Amino acid sequence: MSTRPAVVPVADRGPVEEQPWQWPESRWRGIVDHVRAGRALRPATWPGGARCAVALSFDSDHETGTLREGETSPGRLSQGQFGNRCGVPRILKLMAKYDIKASFFVPAVVAMLYPEEQRRVIAEGHEIGIHGWIHERNSVLPEAAERDLQMRAADTLERIAGVRPVGIRTPSWDFSPHTLAITRDMGLIYDSSLMADDDCYELLFDNAPTGVVELPVEWIRDDAVYFNMNRNLSLRPYTPPSGVLEIFKAEFDAAYAEGGLFQLTMHPHIIGHRARLWVLEKLIQHIRAHTGTWFATHAEIVRYVQKG
Repeated sequence: MSTRPAVVPVADRGPVEEQPWQWPESRWRGIVDHVRAGRALRPATWPGGARCAVALSFDSDHETGTLREGETSPGRLSQGQFGNRCGVPRILKLMAKYDIKASFFVPAVVAMLYPEEQRRVIAEGHEIGIHGWIHERNSVLPEAAERDLQMRAADTLERIAGVRPVGIRTPSWDFSPHTLAITRDMGLIYDSSLMADDDCYELLFDNAPTGVVELPVEWIRDDAVYFNMNRNLSLRPYTPPSGVLEIFKAEFDAAYAEGGLFQLTMHPHIIGHRARLWVLEKLIQHIRAHTGTWFATHAEIVRYVQKG
């Protein structure tokens, strides 16, 4: 008796998904061109003759980073609560000390948990932007669900904070093939989740201009990359605060030399610890030591570059 395995006819195996190296040009080109960077929007000068624009931002994830995973651990949830109890108050105190306005991107669930926090953020002159419903991952959502959550998030922030958001930062910068169309259809003026440039640019959707401005982010300018801790994943912070300060200073110095934009993403439950808020204050002092810097919210910067 033969021990060789039976050969299943190809016709009986069902459709076989092509591998990327088998894709025709039309397929890979269509994927690349679906959401793309368009015209550059770096202005010739910044307001008041400033040489560099500085956009500080805080993603107020709080407990939603845990909740979105379906986790119920009080320990993990307490790390998020720190963002409300300690992180945001310290950040707002620091912003007031240096008279700086910043942008806070807030999941709708966080706004419902802490409505007074959002009202204080607005009352002190800062911006609140959309940051999902429960910090969900857009790339795993059906288009209808993503659209519904993004629109409900905007409605919730407006109801609680009293101001309609004009921009979005997708949770975890997770940008689905549908996100830009939803953002455009909602009439938002900007996104801050993508990374095709150091400076602002217009977003293209299937090669067509959308009018939506991208104010780009980058992992090198994100506090979570250096300070995240998760014992279950053996994830440990590997860079001391002094090292993070040097990286952020180097990024600013390069933006200043080019006359461009310096954007920074932080999280209240991460940067808000005492040994880390020191990084932000020292960075602000370093920036202020340079003549011609303009601190502004993301929305203010986008509106300025839109003027051409």
